[in-house]
Order: sequence, then structure tokens, then C-alpha cells
Amino acid sequence: MSKLSGEEVKTIHQQYVMQSWSKSGSPAIPVERAEGIYFWDYDGKKYADMSSLLVCSNLGHQNKEIVNAIKEQADKMCFMAPAYATEPKSLLAKKLCEIAGEDTYKRVFFTNGGAESNENAIKMARMVTGRSKIFSCYRSYHGATLGASNASGDWRRFAAEIGGANGFVKFMNPHMYQDGYTRGIDDKECTEKYLADLERQLHYEGTENVAAILMESIVGANGVIIPPDGYMEGVRALCDKYGILMICDEVMAGFGRTGKMFCWQNFDIKPDMITFAKGVTCGYVQLGGVIVNERVAKYFEEIILQCGLTYSGHTLACAAGVAAVDYYKEHNICAHVKEMEKVLSAFLNKMVEKHKCIGEARCIGLFAALEVVKDKEKRIPMVEYGEHSPIIPSIMAELKKRGFSTFGRENNINVCPPLIITEEELNEYLPILDEVLTWVDETYC
Repeated sequence: MSKLSGEEVKTIHQQYVMQSWSKSGSPAIPVERAEGIYFWDYDGKKYADMSSLLVCSNLGHQNKEIVNAIKEQADKMCFMAPAYATEPKSLLAKKLCEIAGEDTYKRVFFTNGGAESNENAIKMARMVTGRSKIFSCYRSYHGATLGASNASGDWRRFAAEIGGANGFVKFMNPHMYQDGYTRGIDDKECTEKYLADLERQLHYEGTENVAAILMESIVGANGVIIPPDGYMEGVRALCDKYGILMICDEVMAGFGRTGKMFCWQNFDIKPDMITFAKGVTCGYVQLGGVIVNERVAKYFEEIILQCGLTYSGHTLACAAGVAAVDYYKEHNICAHVKEMEKVLSAFLNKMVEKHKCIGEARCIGLFAALEVVKDKEKRIPMVEYGEHSPIIPSIMAELKKRGFSTFGRENNINVCPPLIITEEELNEYLPILDEVLTWVDETYC
């Protein structure tokens, strides 16, 4: 393969690539290499990856254990069809059930990514219950395929609703800050209100028609929205009361991101199905899946599973997954994340105190977001929902210009660095965020 210059890569990309969530022909930084928490463009400029790309590169870039596992598997066998058993697939399924809890979780269906994981969990829920409706949150994102888009709540679902898919029902999930509540004081009141509203809506849709409630364990791309105390437990109780399956979407929040291997383990619940992707291989090879409990597993021992993917349990991907899961455990990544949470959370709380443009900081583990506002006292968001404003893109551009790479949407600046980040690296790069927020104060507030 010929060696292209950075400018050639950039030009060809603009001419031929259809880029996600962008107008065709949008410019993109040509990236030449990556290592640890960093990546470099062709001019040698270094960027700190403060979002783990799309909250997937949990163990950083070019982790040797994962890379070597892929190389070793490639030398033996790159791919085998799903109907055959392979060592990486078998081992990874076993390890995932173990970390989720073998007493409850019995089997794994592998997919190629998060959207497919949610698609197949939805299909399974409908087959197991014989019901059609899927409840999901307005403040959510579950993927860009047809079913996953229709399950998603944010405005990115609109294109998929042209012609649409049947049986998807949205409900409003709590966002304590935007709803006027104070965390740590109003949790009980907020939880009771939202659970009562959800139960009422379940009755209006017919509880006997609802197959599943699909939720992100903690809402990710829409702003790391941490539910009030008792809310997730209350949803689980409603599911039990009406025979509804609870599906926890762990695509973004799973694999150590919150200081637990799975985010739902922060709550006193056990979902019926767990969907995952991203951190299972840290994006090195595409992989996702659905971990199911004993009830769902037993159903498909008698009934044919009407789900199929050519690349289900892809051999190279599962080899990467085995190496990644082993790395999380052997290097005590969850414990490290909880230590780094103290550093990140303290800094973000200072940003709330210091800057007019920041209304709230939300942080659990290395899963964090800042709420950007134009009026802190009245909690008025910087950008209204669904408004395509240039403000957040301009903030992202200013951060990137200074070597701090992350993403944000509407009113959120997400800070979700690789889980291997050190205290020294956090202290080196977080001041850049402080500098840019000063610029935001002066420019937009």
C-alpha cells in the first residue's frame, strides 16, 4: 500500500467518504498514529484523547496485549462462521457471564456493535414475551439502525421515523438539573414523580402489550445523565410487576467506565438482558453482544433463535475481547478508575464554581459531562433541544486546537478519557478545558 501524505488522505476523505452525522465533503483531521491516551496528525501535532474517541477506547490506543492477541489469532485463523465453536468466542462468552454474574446470566449472543446489540435484544424480548411494544427514554441514544434509531429518544431518530418501525413508545426519564431538582436533596421526590408518570403511561399503552423497557444504565451521549437515587430500582420493580423485560444498554457505560465492570452494578438491580459493545474490545475490532439471564436463555433452548449475523462472534474480534477483559481484571482497572474519579470530579466541580457558562458537573468513574448554560441562575441551556447551533461545535474546535480532543452535543461537554489515564496526565490536560471555558464565558455569556 502506497504511503500518502496527510493532505492526500484529507482530500480523498473529503471527496469519497460519507462521514457519520456530517454533511458529505466535511473536512476531517487526518490521523497518522495513536498510542496510550494520545493520537497524532500527519504534521506531528499531538492530541490528548479526552473522550476515548467515542467512549470506546477504554484501554487507550495500541494496547500491546490486545494487539498481540489479534496478531496471534490472525496467524491461526481470522474468521470462522457462527455455527462453529472457536476458542476465542467460547472463552469470551464464559468470561462475560462471569463478570455479569454467573448465578443470573447464562448465555451471550454476539453482534458487530452497539446498534445491532440493541436490535437483537428488542427482537428477543418480543419473542420471549409475545408482546410488541418497546418502551425507551426520550433522553437516550441506542444506535443508528432502524430499530435502534426508533428506540432512541434524541433528535437523531427523526430520519429513521420516516416510514418508521412499529411498537416503539417513548417516556421521559429524569434529568435532575434540567428539571429543577437538586441532587442529594430532591432525589426521592424526583424518583417518585417519574416512576408514577412511567407507570401511568404503561397502563395507557396496555401493560400486557409491553415486551421490554430499554434504558441506558446511565445516559451517555445525551450528557452522562445520572438517575436519582432509587429510580433504576423502581423501574426494575415496575418490570417485575407487569412481566416486562428490563434491557440495560451498556454500550457506552460498560467495561469499567463507571468504576464497575458493568454500569448497572452501581444500582441494586439485575436486568434481564445487557447489551454491550465499545469497551469489550476498545474498538480494536468491531464487536458487540447481548448477555441474557436464565429465563431468556432457557426460552431459546426450546425455541429457535431467529437472529443471525454472518459475523456473529467474529474470531478476531473475540480474541481481542478476551485480551481486553483479561486486562481489565489483571490490571485492576476499576479500582484505578475510582481513584481517577476523585481527581476528575474535583476539577469539574471547580469549573461549576468558576465559570458562568457551567451549570452542573456530572461524574461517575471516568464518565463525565459539564452542562453548558447561558443563564446559571435560571438554568437556561446554552442551546435549546434540537437546535443546530454552532456554539458547541465552536467549543469543541477551540479545545481541539489546543490539543484536547472530545465531543459534545447541544449543552454538554463530555469528558471521558481512557481508563488508563494517570493523575499526572489529567493534571496536564484539564487546565486546557479551564482556559476554553473562560473563552466561552467571554464569548457567549
